[in-house]
Amino acid sequence: MSTEAATNSTPGSDDTFSACWDDAVAAHGPHTFLVFQQDDGALASWSYTEFDRHVEQVATRLHEYGVGPGDAVHLALRNCPAFVAIWLAVSRLGAWFVPSDPQSSARDITVQLERTRPALGVCAVGRSETYRLGASEISLPIIEISETIFDLEPGSILLSDATRPPTPKPAGTDRLAVMFTSGTTAQPKGVVLTQRNYAVVAEVMAAASNLRPEHRWLVTLPLFHANGQYFCFAPAIAVGASVALTAKFSASRWLQYAYSLRATHTSLFAAPMRMILARTPANAPRPAMQHVWFAQTIGAEHYLAFSELVGCRPQQIYGMTETLAIVTADASNPPIHNSIGNAVGGRIIQIVDPVSELECNPGEVGMIMVEGERGVDLFSEYLDDKKTTDNSFLTVGTQTWFRSGDLAVAEPSGLLKFMGRADDVIKVAGENVSLTEVEAIVAQAPGVLEAAVISRPDALLDFVPIAYVVPNDLANPPTVVALRTWAEQQLPPQARPREWVVIAELPHTSVGKVRKYQINSQK
Repeated sequence: MSTEAATNSTPGSDDTFSACWDDAVAAHGPHTFLVFQQDDGALASWSYTEFDRHVEQVATRLHEYGVGPGDAVHLALRNCPAFVAIWLAVSRLGAWFVPSDPQSSARDITVQLERTRPALGVCAVGRSETYRLGASEISLPIIEISETIFDLEPGSILLSDATRPPTPKPAGTDRLAVMFTSGTTAQPKGVVLTQRNYAVVAEVMAAASNLRPEHRWLVTLPLFHANGQYFCFAPAIAVGASVALTAKFSASRWLQYAYSLRATHTSLFAAPMRMILARTPANAPRPAMQHVWFAQTIGAEHYLAFSELVGCRPQQIYGMTETLAIVTADASNPPIHNSIGNAVGGRIIQIVDPVSELECNPGEVGMIMVEGERGVDLFSEYLDDKKTTDNSFLTVGTQTWFRSGDLAVAEPSGLLKFMGRADDVIKVAGENVSLTEVEAIVAQAPGVLEAAVISRPDALLDFVPIAYVVPNDLANPPTVVALRTWAEQQLPPQARPREWVVIAELPHTSVGKVRKYQINSQK
């Protein structure tokens, strides 16, 4: 099955992200750009003009450290104003940045530094020992910052008051970032992104969310991940809207943040949504949000409960780090809890058999193929990995298709339902079972905080589902008998887990996705 959005033009294809920021400053200078909420309650805000002054000061400091066009800056920072300023400064310099998990081990840092060979590293003072250990075999200047409001105050090591010599303006084809994927089913890959990629995602996502200058995004998920950059900051810059940024995600305080920071828009994953439902105090204030994106699958009960909390019905979307802007979105009225809708924003997609790559009929589970242009509305390449890059793209005539590795199925309504990664759909006695859908149901069982479902080979049935369950209360977990009874009431026979494992926690990525390839080590 193939679907195409109303138009397949590529907005912003001749632009750079650097120019996008400059245009926003010129058009919306006095308007609030960033509001930052620290863990200690301190609050600060900057207009576009004020923040641009800091971007130039940071760009000058980076230049003083030898960062120029084509050079990389490696970041190991949690959410903070300095992260945003460095990102924009790197863009202005024609350099590129490598945002990494601030909780990375020394070994992970070493691997990333060896692969990207940056001219400069930036880390937090409180985690500098680990960072410096990871960089010990590499000649690398390192700036240590506080990850607080004070990083953009006078006297900060990150700011320079010197005058920076002129540098050439970056081109759309210039590299702007290498983003390492979250690695839920395999080890992370380095996704190479261009200036034009970020300019295009800014315009497309602003249009997709009907964003206006008076709107405000709430960003609580880690900024080193694509979600906050692609779906929140970039479109805000495109239209002159504002962003409320918190230092970290807190399920128990999320609703308070949304209310007190006057957020109108946000973007989440299903796992954090379930955590918010489980941890929000009964007396938490209720925001009146206008727009919520979410990705991954959530059960109907959780969906309705979350809708009541935030004041609107969230819209499920589908996209990847590699696709930049979303590929599909549910535009139903009202939105549906388990539909990723159809192609949006000029996208052209096909649902194909994962083996033959022939187009699927409605009702058949197939892989999502996304048409686009590399370095424009698709990523450029995988870092230093030509084989994986070549295997990920298919050229047919003048069209380039990206093999997503994700599965979907067209419902009788014509809307698409996300089925998970290729490894997340198994055959149980000849019947297709989406482990992603099973997880969403199991997570709604009484006493369950979250769940992950994997497959196990079976001599009789080919494969069977195995459920790993984290209880709301570790001291009083649900019994296996209760879980089996729930599954019998909620799931068809082939989808019911054949084994239940109650564990204290699941191995997560920074945005709450479960790293399934690590799950057996968590027993």
